[in-house]
Amino acid sequence: MLVSGQKYVVDTVISGKTYYKQDVNVIIDSLNIENLKDHAYSAEVDRLWLEELYNNSLYDSIYESVTTLTFEDVDYPELNTDTLKKRLKELDAKTPFNVVYNPALESVIKSYLKRRRNSLQRLMVLSEYYFPMFERELDNYNIPLEIKYLAIIESALKPRAKSRVGATGLWQFMYPTGKSYDLDVSSYVDDRSDPLKSTEAAAKYLSKLYSIFGDWDLALAAYNSGPGNVTKAIRRSGGYENYWNIRNYLPRETAGYLPAFLATMYIFENAEELGFSRGKPEIGYLETDTIHVKQMITLDQVSEVTGVKIEELQFLNPSYKLDIIPFTKDEVYTLRLPVPAIGPFVSNEEKIYAFAKAEFNKREKPLPQFIESETKTRYTVRSGDYLGKIARKFSVRVSQIKQWNGLRSNSLSIGQRLTIYPRNSTATPKKTTSTASSSKKTTSGGRTYIVKQGDSLWSIAQKHSGISVENIKEWNGISGTSLKPGMTLKMYKG
Repeated sequence: MLVSGQKYVVDTVISGKTYYKQDVNVIIDSLNIENLKDHAYSAEVDRLWLEELYNNSLYDSIYESVTTLTFEDVDYPELNTDTLKKRLKELDAKTPFNVVYNPALESVIKSYLKRRRNSLQRLMVLSEYYFPMFERELDNYNIPLEIKYLAIIESALKPRAKSRVGATGLWQFMYPTGKSYDLDVSSYVDDRSDPLKSTEAAAKYLSKLYSIFGDWDLALAAYNSGPGNVTKAIRRSGGYENYWNIRNYLPRETAGYLPAFLATMYIFENAEELGFSRGKPEIGYLETDTIHVKQMITLDQVSEVTGVKIEELQFLNPSYKLDIIPFTKDEVYTLRLPVPAIGPFVSNEEKIYAFAKAEFNKREKPLPQFIESETKTRYTVRSGDYLGKIARKFSVRVSQIKQWNGLRSNSLSIGQRLTIYPRNSTATPKKTTSTASSSKKTTSGGRTYIVKQGDSLWSIAQKHSGISVENIKEWNGISGTSLKPGMTLKMYKG
């Protein structure tokens, strides 16, 4: 088995030797992880890194910064105007974009340096993972490599970023545009969140826009607001074809779009001179590889048999909306893993898929009755326990146990008490009542559900047969994934 740490170590649990038991459902039970301990400092660094990769706060911050640019003078004496002009001229000489000094651009650059330094530093670390991937795809389509900075403006390098109007992914594709560039969207998968597929689509789209306008500045403006808004701005300006001359005639967001892009490019290209550090990511893109999936499997199951943290698998495979990799005959779905996990997975595929199938079969058996959220169990961790083993005992997911108990890692201590909301018959189901304390109640139009502490859209969907996460989001007008305890959700279309 692969266990988490600074390096992945192959153990014999998954190698097909004497550690296997007859029942494939208990493959992982044969590993006693009680004595496996991580280095405390490294584990905390890992936690912070994964948290940074997976939270969405940077996207909200970047989106706001672009839409609220005011171009007022900014007092930032650490960068004088003469130095800025010199560096802009040097940048202009090596890029096809029109990087020419003007007071508006100076205002944005100084504003970012003064007010957004921490965010920019975090983005620089994230970029070390994504930029090699972007550069390869952009080069394949003969696109300027500086376009990679566009993904920062579009999504703050968050593959599951979703705008208020539904644009999704690193490159913020709307549903129709994504479909026109072969980005599949289904109940399980959203290719707009797939880093490779969406980057290829963005390269094709930008290449098309450049062939229309013949100018990269205008192509970027069209990428943001559509070619029609750019041509309208050209007409309203009296026929100017330079971005800075038509900027005042563009939609407000697009008016700040290119200045934000150029400011970001300037800061990244001059990072060291401006006092930023180039951090190395916990895992690099070139340190990962993909496997074609041959049977439906969940990221939780992959985590259990490989030891790769669930948060890392979610980061590497962001296009799977429910953390489930489907399998259909005519489609190819891939699983991205750290390179050290590839060999053991491929060598033991048959056993891994058997394990996954057995778990699915067990879960698909009719349950006597769904357990109400209030019916919880307090479980005391014993010698030999680990999250995967406990999750199977109660027919829940590892990610659910972590969420219910505020766990940041997979580490457990003997004697530690966990709160579990079980879904199997070992607990006595609580009958649904009409009292105010019931988490489900019947209304004239259907059923509702009151969100409890630790609930997620996924865990709630699992409690209601035939209802998906997307159903809940659609019926309740939810665009993200955040829920608050006490929130009442409609569990029907009405």
